[in-house]
Amino acid sequence: MVQNILIKILLAPFSLLYGIGISIRNFLYRNGLLKGIVFSVPLISVGNLSIGGTGKTPHIEYLIRLLKDYIEVATLSRGYQRKTKGYLEIKPSFNAEQSGDEPLQFARKFQDILVSVGEDRSYAIPKIMQNHPETEVVLLDDAFQHLSVKPGLNVLLTEYGKPFTRDYLLPSGRLREWRSSYERADVIVVSKCPHEMTETEKDKMTAEINPFPHQKIFFSKYDYGYPYYIFNWSQRFRIDPDWDVLVICAIANTDYLLNNLKPLVNSVKVLAFEDHHFFKAYDIGRLKETFDKIDSKKKVIITTEKDAMRLELHRQFLIENQLPIMVLPVEVSFLFDEGGKFDDVVKNFLLNFRS
Repeated sequence: MVQNILIKILLAPFSLLYGIGISIRNFLYRNGLLKGIVFSVPLISVGNLSIGGTGKTPHIEYLIRLLKDYIEVATLSRGYQRKTKGYLEIKPSFNAEQSGDEPLQFARKFQDILVSVGEDRSYAIPKIMQNHPETEVVLLDDAFQHLSVKPGLNVLLTEYGKPFTRDYLLPSGRLREWRSSYERADVIVVSKCPHEMTETEKDKMTAEINPFPHQKIFFSKYDYGYPYYIFNWSQRFRIDPDWDVLVICAIANTDYLLNNLKPLVNSVKVLAFEDHHFFKAYDIGRLKETFDKIDSKKKVIITTEKDAMRLELHRQFLIENQLPIMVLPVEVSFLFDEGGKFDDVVKNFLLNFRS
């Protein structure tokens, strides 16, 4: 604890310099010296102020499920850590090195929508409309900081256990912008909330965030489904209390996952890596060695959907060694029966959109 405080103090000057740079950029956009491009297609941005861990991917998937049966939906991500460059439309047959893990996850789960990646959103959006003029909404993944494009609806996520109100600028903290930047959001979603969150806790968090009059605030949680075998989505399993589980994951924050999983099984052991880590042969060998050492007759390996996209690159080894890797699917739901209200905000934005 003392060591962490000391590190933050030592890094504070660098955070200040970083913050000055961010302030200058935001000032230029706020005063019209730099302008965000406004497009004729509705854009919904889902992002955060901090680096990772707030649940952007499940919330994008929530929006896809909400809209795809009624209008033509496209998603645009940057394709973080992919080994390709430029604008690319993602196919289910791609691998994570070509597309990045999250876009590939979208393409596999929602094969009836357009999934695209591109570092330059101001270039990628016109490419989407040129190639797919039928597109009626573009969901921008992790675009809150990218002011060169102006979304029509800006959704800001903040994690219940680590809200932006208690964080600091990089590198002493996890914030990519000053806390005050939350003013740009139209909707604030407090994600990864406790399943039994009370009205008192809701009111306390709302007061802490202190939304502006133009902002609506919602609270969401994760609902985990039945795990499925990594190479066969139709082969599903019920989580049993006598399972001994080895979790392998490379996500920004494992706390929420583990807190939900531990009460359901006999024991949990974790192999954790940094967010979006591409597993090496050594990592997979370590996975097998750790799993083999678990003394249990009923043991399994569990991973997240995002991690499964990168683990798949080692398909041959995993199959040859008969490693029982189960993928734990997740969906977002809204607390306090406010899912309908969130849906209405999105639908009203689209119905009232004027290009």
